[in-house]
Amino acid sequence: MQAIRRPRSGLIQLWERQHPARRIFAGFIALNLTGWGLLMLPISKEGEGGASWIEALFTAVSAACVTGLTVVDTELYWTPFGQGVILVLIQLGGLGVMVFASLIGIFVVRRLTLGSRLTTAQEAHAEGIGQLRRLIVSIGTIALVVESAIALVLFLRFWLGRGEEPLHALWLGVFHAVSSFNNAGFALFSDNLMGFVDDPWILLPLATATIIGGLGFPVIMQILKHAPHPRRFSMHTWLVLTGTALLLTVGTVAIAALEWNNPGSLGAHPTGTRILDAFFHSVQTRTAGFNALDIGAFEPETLLVMDVLMFIGGGPAGTAGGIKITTFGVLAAIIIAEVRGDPTVTVFGKRLSRAVHREATTVALLSVGLCYAATVAIMLLTDIDHDRVLFEVISAFATVGLSTGITASVGTPSQLILILLMFLGRVGPITVATAIALRPRRLAYELPKERPIIG
Repeated sequence: MQAIRRPRSGLIQLWERQHPARRIFAGFIALNLTGWGLLMLPISKEGEGGASWIEALFTAVSAACVTGLTVVDTELYWTPFGQGVILVLIQLGGLGVMVFASLIGIFVVRRLTLGSRLTTAQEAHAEGIGQLRRLIVSIGTIALVVESAIALVLFLRFWLGRGEEPLHALWLGVFHAVSSFNNAGFALFSDNLMGFVDDPWILLPLATATIIGGLGFPVIMQILKHAPHPRRFSMHTWLVLTGTALLLTVGTVAIAALEWNNPGSLGAHPTGTRILDAFFHSVQTRTAGFNALDIGAFEPETLLVMDVLMFIGGGPAGTAGGIKITTFGVLAAIIIAEVRGDPTVTVFGKRLSRAVHREATTVALLSVGLCYAATVAIMLLTDIDHDRVLFEVISAFATVGLSTGITASVGTPSQLILILLMFLGRVGPITVATAIALRPRRLAYELPKERPIIG
């Protein structure tokens, strides 16, 4: 006897007819609102009553968008339940709402609808849906393996090296492993990681997880598949690996040089600790947001260097934010080709299509415009120096989480601006623009060409 299919509701049909970008947009909104509601429950907050609406909203968005900016003390303000909510938001936000939903669908329902495949493919930046099931399972497996390995190392350090009770050490290990791999930067210590400024057994595992998560899942999978034969790496993988190595080196050298004699940061520590912390904070600008030094004591020149590193961010289709290394690499290649007079733009022996030129330019200019507008707005609302405001704005937009300490004091209107920046930075300017567009524009004609004078 043939099974009778139940007709799907109109709401489900409407959802399935939506453009994938709109689904991603709606999925992240739903995740943020759910986290907001859970964090407003009295069970989430220590002491009497529940959290205020702005404290709960800011924390939920910061966690779901894997940023790490905070307006309250994560260790003291939130209960274990509230911290658990934050951890789940970080994991879902890092993997991606649609990727996680597809994982559930694969292991529970054992199937994916066509709409789910299309949406997940766009969120995971997959080039098709043929091997999507394998891609989703690989993403889940990579996250689980890396987070488990880092959690084990941290657990042993907190337990055997720091004297924490085993259960508490395990919780600290798991929380910080998930936070670091997802480039979130949330810590369960009032001073973030400043108490571990000279502890490589804490800082280096966290830096390792941050770098791996920031590479992006496509790059990680190519490394696992073709590690013995790097010539098989795609242009995308070479861009991310080369850019990551270059920016980590530049960041480490710049932070060390600018802060070496600053008594408020590196200058207060011996040489080995200075090198360790310069490297660690260079890694954190890749959108992770942990800090083992007081960022507010950094020199203005250092903050400006970190602004650039945070704005660039990490690799696409991973847990990092920013405009992405590939966008920066494409823009650099366009400039080099234009200066040299080359007829085409090439990267690692491959020619870039003109559509990629437009996408990179659009992402960069939209991002610059958003950060500029937000900086001006917050400066009008507060009396804080522009270098600190710019740092906070870029940290929010690039979902970094590093702060000079002004987040809690800028006021509700400015915090709402930072919330919007975190959301837009995580979802992506192009995805947002596509999601809110009424329809794609297809012209049946072409206008005559004309060339303005440039420069």
